[in-house]
Amino acid sequence: MNAHRQPEPLYWVGTRRLAADFPPLHHALADPDGLLAIGGDLRPERLLGAYRRGIFPWYSSGQPILWWSPDPRTVLDPTALHVSRSLAKRVRNGGFQLDFDQDFAAVIDACAAPRGWESGTWITPEMRDAYLALHAQGHAHSVECRQDGELCGGLYGVAIGRMFFGESMFSRVRDASKVALVQLCAWLVAWGYELVDCQMHTEHLASLGAREIARDDFATRVARLVTLAPRRDAWQRVESRS
Repeated sequence: MNAHRQPEPLYWVGTRRLAADFPPLHHALADPDGLLAIGGDLRPERLLGAYRRGIFPWYSSGQPILWWSPDPRTVLDPTALHVSRSLAKRVRNGGFQLDFDQDFAAVIDACAAPRGWESGTWITPEMRDAYLALHAQGHAHSVECRQDGELCGGLYGVAIGRMFFGESMFSRVRDASKVALVQLCAWLVAWGYELVDCQMHTEHLASLGAREIARDDFATRVARLVTLAPRRDAWQRVESRS
């Protein structure tokens, strides 16, 4: 008899059932880190259910949908964002105009555009359509950074309760995505949000104050925060923002 425990087969998500069909997070693989399940679809109900459990989709064109929950998880407390002196100067004097939800499609398209160090994008047409649907329902939001009226940077993600699940960001001008993140965190603090999910570690995020926490701790915090309502003015339009 083979005494070695065989790894469990990768879980396949069906297309009929929704988030309850995902396996427990501890079933995620260690290599690649956090791969939990495969298949399913990107219906808004499934996506929202996945986020509420600390799961997100990430895959490339030609692959089936891959669902992830890495351990550890990179998060950012919006009250603990690290703003260097140089970045603070850029926020004040860079000539940037900041707003939200004015052109979600343009932001996601800019995030999907090829970058010098990448040969492709994980924001497939299906992913784009899925997040546009979430945006239309009021769950996905963009932050736009402009100079002289031209979109030069930004980010987008999903807001549930007092959690913001960051998805992607872009810059066409130096520091524009950082400036967008600074403004996002200021709004999130004002609106009562308590945590930003950054998914996985990068030196760029770490320099801004992001840190790693255990997946179990992350899941516990998410389970609580997604049930709490933010301030009633969250993501509501006002006459002007700058």
